[in-house]
Amino acid sequence: MLKTITANYDSKTAVANVVDDLVNDGIPRDEIYRDDTAMQVKVMVPETGVAGIRELLKRHNPTNMN
Repeated sequence: MLKTITANYDSKTAVANVVDDLVNDGIPRDEIYRDDTAMQVKVMVPETGVAGIRELLKRHNPTNMN
């Protein structure tokens, strides 16, 4: 089952860096949703990969994550 993780950031630069890191970590682009207006990244991952993705998202200091 897939789980969606959403993280908000305080800059577009942080959003771009997060997306780059996710892609470099092997997450397919079609499972990453980027919203530069809301400065938000959503990632769809299997439940077994949630912990690793949360750790990657936290490296960029999100203002909010669920």
